[in-house]
Amino acid sequence: MSIPSPAASPAPWCATVLTLFPELFPGPLAASLSGEALRTALWRLEIIDLRPFGLGRHRNVDDAPAGGGAGMVLRADVVGAAIDQARIRHPEAEAIYLSPRGERFTQATAQRLSQGPGVLLLAGRFEGIDQRVIDARGLREISIGDYVLAGGELPAMVLIEAVVRLLPGVVGQPLSLAEESFAADLLEYPQYTRPREWEGRSIPAVLLSGDHARIARWRSGEAERITKERRPDLWCRRHPAGSEDA
Repeated sequence: MSIPSPAASPAPWCATVLTLFPELFPGPLAASLSGEALRTALWRLEIIDLRPFGLGRHRNVDDAPAGGGAGMVLRADVVGAAIDQARIRHPEAEAIYLSPRGERFTQATAQRLSQGPGVLLLAGRFEGIDQRVIDARGLREISIGDYVLAGGELPAMVLIEAVVRLLPGVVGQPLSLAEESFAADLLEYPQYTRPREWEGRSIPAVLLSGDHARIARWRSGEAERITKERRPDLWCRRHPAGSEDA
């Protein structure tokens, strides 16, 4: 009688980053929760250097923009070859180009990405990359905010850390993930700890009452107040026009 072999463990979530500056990684991803999770193989990080895919003696990866203009643009043939090599190892990973013109990165996006096998992140430089490789390889453009950085490496790290902390086993108390900012289109309520009195300021009495129902109501009310004051866009999304709760 044959004994069935045990089911293979699923491969850990993997972030593959294509970059001209591989020395920047893992950087801050090697510290704290993400670093410990990386060392214990709860997730994996792979870095692909774009330079070896460059052309000619000097491994050129960029050229002047068609139609003229300032700066340089990463070539489609160079970037396309790097993506194709990454795809051999990670055919199911979602391919993302970190770009200031992309859709805004949100907690909901991080949650969705955490449920997949991983991501393939292209960190651009210079004036960007040839549009043809974005179209041909189906890259999804994502932005971490309305500002411009020198390259996509820091945005890639932001995206990776936001996703990694949602992976099973990374955060010690999963309940904290449900109560933090953006979990339900709300900003987080204020937090307090010891000492009870500090520079004439006291911890709100309700938090010391031991009445968990009152504490929950206070926290909910504070989260709503702060969200309404600081992020009216989130508040309107939570309470659309005409809603009875608005």
